[in-house]
Amino acid sequence: MALDLGRLRKPDRRTLLIGGGVGAGLLVAWGLWPRTYLPNLTAAPGESLFGAWLKIGTDGHVSVAVPQCEEGQGVYTAFAQIIADELGADWQQVGVEPAPLNPLYANVLGADALFGTAFAGVPDALRRGHAVRVGLMLTGASTSIRAFEGDLRRAGATARALLCKAAARRWGVDWQACSTAKGLVVEGNRKLGFGELAADAADETAPRDVALRTGEADRLTGQPLPRIDVPAKTDGSVNYAADIRLPDMVFASIRQGPTGDTELVKLDRAAADKVPGMLAVVTRRAWVAAVGNNWWAADRALDAMRPRFRTPDPVVNSDTIAEALQAALNGDGVRVSEAGDLAADFRGARVVSAEYGTDLGLHATIEPMTCTAAFADGRLTLWLPTQAPGLARAAAARAVGIGEGRVTIHPTMAGGSFGAKLEHDVAVQAALLAQAVGRPVQLTWPRGEDFRRDRFRPPAVARMTARLNEQGHVTGWLAKIAAPDTGREMGARLLAGDALSAAARALGGAGDPSAVAGATPVYGIPNYAVDHHPAAIGVPTGYWRSGAHAATCFFTESFLDELAHVAGQDALTFRMAMLGNEPRLARCLQTVAQLGGWQGGQPGSGQGIACHAFRGSYIAVMAEAQLTSDRRVKVDRLVAAVDCGRVINPDLVTQQIEGGLIFGLAGAIGCSTGFSENVADIREISELMLPTLADAPDVSVEIIRSTADPGGASELAVPPVAAAIANALQSATGTRFRRIPLLSDLE
Repeated sequence: MALDLGRLRKPDRRTLLIGGGVGAGLLVAWGLWPRTYLPNLTAAPGESLFGAWLKIGTDGHVSVAVPQCEEGQGVYTAFAQIIADELGADWQQVGVEPAPLNPLYANVLGADALFGTAFAGVPDALRRGHAVRVGLMLTGASTSIRAFEGDLRRAGATARALLCKAAARRWGVDWQACSTAKGLVVEGNRKLGFGELAADAADETAPRDVALRTGEADRLTGQPLPRIDVPAKTDGSVNYAADIRLPDMVFASIRQGPTGDTELVKLDRAAADKVPGMLAVVTRRAWVAAVGNNWWAADRALDAMRPRFRTPDPVVNSDTIAEALQAALNGDGVRVSEAGDLAADFRGARVVSAEYGTDLGLHATIEPMTCTAAFADGRLTLWLPTQAPGLARAAAARAVGIGEGRVTIHPTMAGGSFGAKLEHDVAVQAALLAQAVGRPVQLTWPRGEDFRRDRFRPPAVARMTARLNEQGHVTGWLAKIAAPDTGREMGARLLAGDALSAAARALGGAGDPSAVAGATPVYGIPNYAVDHHPAAIGVPTGYWRSGAHAATCFFTESFLDELAHVAGQDALTFRMAMLGNEPRLARCLQTVAQLGGWQGGQPGSGQGIACHAFRGSYIAVMAEAQLTSDRRVKVDRLVAAVDCGRVINPDLVTQQIEGGLIFGLAGAIGCSTGFSENVADIREISELMLPTLADAPDVSVEIIRSTADPGGASELAVPPVAAAIANALQSATGTRFRRIPLLSDLE
């Protein structure tokens, strides 16, 4: 049987039904009670359920439930590959479908990574138990494999045992004498297909303990299997959110007010009525939407109406953001991490100091925010790409005044996200529009709206100070970083209505460890401290691929390069001397230097190097870059060496590292915006200074073989790229670039 692409593009609606949620009321005693959750995966005719993770059909096909958003990272393939490997399935008969909302699919690791600050002060057991009880299904922070590999392997191994039991019962043998391979149960010369056994196997009793596969012979894990989602993407048969078509459906575009407490004050409805295809105008305090029989009519109607909004007070501009960051940096900070006695080390010593900064960044995904909503008989149905389906459901339900149990979500693939689709504003707006017009509505944000109303990568300013002893070793390190409380802000915004997060907010607390994540040096520095200086900049910020690590790695690795110059040492040797306790990172550095032909970062070489440890993985990047005569950054080559532990599919890892390098390059030279009168300056993709195919560097990736547990890969390559390029530019030009985007120092 060939891969059933129909399962990718037209999943059974019952499979996608998201049931009612857990009540909001939360008592500590209630939160600590043990609970058992039953699977709510639905079998189609001819399919048998094997727990919460897979189904097997009478034709032998295996369908794997995936609770993660497929946003290009390959999670559909990786999850299916893990289960197929343990099950002994035929890869050609394996497909996937989105999992229904269920606490069984809660991503506890993702909740900790994304919302740890929002639950600050809550005991670990209660926080993690709460993430399960409210069913926090989340995609983000490179947690998919790390969070679910164990569950997936056990699910595959259990189904394998049940199939062997069913076959053994027919043959009259011990089930443990049976094995599986390529979709067959085998015992000696006897074979039975999974499809023949599925119904009987589902009625067998699972053994208390199941053995996971060992050894490397005939394993699917570690193989570069073809991606499950690619055929449907390449032939256009997969449905993204904008491909949804429903009977009597209309289309909507939207304009939203400036950042802050804004209000719609004026529009010309008569002008909108003159646009052919225009049907209705829907207004709320902070936005106006036009509805038409096609999207272009709706968007043209908005242009014709020329909506005007009140500019909030205080007014936010690029200079007010910069002033807020500097004021915070010069004010009191909150110590996030420390070791040794830094005060004693610095006392009376000569120190080296430098300041660095990053500007507001945009997600700039290929797919703008899109959601289709249908509201009828008190029930709401949504089709959208979302990294947090439960949170989107809860927000939409609150908006239209119904219970969460009356909301059904159909998750679609995402055309890129990078953290943007954790947000659910578009789901709320689409729900309100469908309720207002009484017809299914597909809302798509215009590209400019996607930029203006982004939840931006937070800006930051860092003051780095270090002491070098007479031998040129770093003995003291102080990182003072001014940045918004993005973790607290995001938690309050996305977890609205969550009782435990509300209780945590009520407890207060200063500083945001997630705002300076990655700033604690991985190097063997005996005395160090990292301080967060919270800055209120008046602009909403959110999660951007790799979180704060993109900024903190730039600060750390750029400053280390400066220290190496002061010490008169090669940048590679300087780092290696401090990595005695980090052999995996040291190996990445050695490997990338060998592969890239490292010349020591000598003046004129145009070479720079940087490394980072992140989400249980390690990476080193070498860049070759130059500054062109027309003052553009030209990156000629990027070389990366990666240790992300045991690899499920090397092609997926390579793709993510390659994509992360280019994404990091884009963030280093552009993809940023200024602010004027509470509105982002960027309006078009052409203004983002994104690298084109003609500008793309030669990219080489080496995956270092490792038996360690899997680490994160999808964000791993982003943090070190900017520092590697900045260090390369210093060696090429003699000028140190201390701000992202890298040419902003020259403006």
